[in-house]
Amino acid sequence: MPQELQSNNPDAQITYTVAVLNESGRSAGLSNGVRVPAAPTLPPPPSLNAEPTTQGIHLSWSCDSQIPGSIPAIQYRIRIYRRAQGDRNDVKVGEVDFNCATSSMVDQSFEWEKTYKYRATVVTLLTIATDKTQAEIEGDDTPVTKLLAHDVFPPAVPAGLQTVASGPEEPPSVDLVWMPDTDTDLAGYNVYRREESAPWGKVNRELIKAPAFRDQDVQPKRTYHYSVSAVDLRGNESEHSPVASETVP
Repeated sequence: MPQELQSNNPDAQITYTVAVLNESGRSAGLSNGVRVPAAPTLPPPPSLNAEPTTQGIHLSWSCDSQIPGSIPAIQYRIRIYRRAQGDRNDVKVGEVDFNCATSSMVDQSFEWEKTYKYRATVVTLLTIATDKTQAEIEGDDTPVTKLLAHDVFPPAVPAGLQTVASGPEEPPSVDLVWMPDTDTDLAGYNVYRREESAPWGKVNRELIKAPAFRDQDVQPKRTYHYSVSAVDLRGNESEHSPVASETVP
């Protein structure tokens, strides 16, 4: 809508009609009128940034210093849309008040290893005083931001590793337990072991699904040092946990 037709009065409306002219320039008259709010719309931020993080896709935009002050019955919000590659429809990620105090949000409803296109638009929300109804007007969009949501973030480091050796009359073994990792994409754990002055070696052949392991490949009168890591569904492995040591009787 041309700026000269916009109004800060939430009740102001513009009526549009259509007239079809024949070759002689004559018309059968005007069509039915369509009324639209005359509330002002704001230009979008110049750009929308998207960055994968451990918490989700972090979306941010620059603050527009031309955001108007408080106008009764008119609010401005910034709305983010997302479209997965190959899809035809956009999904609304969320919206927040359009001001300099809030210039970011996190998308947590996406899927890793998919390509997405994000765009933002400023929405004018107004309350019509005559009947207290709500109306909204979407402005122009930011340029589209394309992103591959590639997961390169490892799970949290396992904590609370404890070791207990078998008794003197039992076959030699060392039991390990640790706190379960709460990452939603956890695939399992790796257990690493070494003896004094020896390099670390992975004990398990396949990922361990539960936060416990029994090492039966040990010898009496020897001391073993253990550490545990967590691995997610895409193969990202955490740092090793603090070491726990045990001497087999």
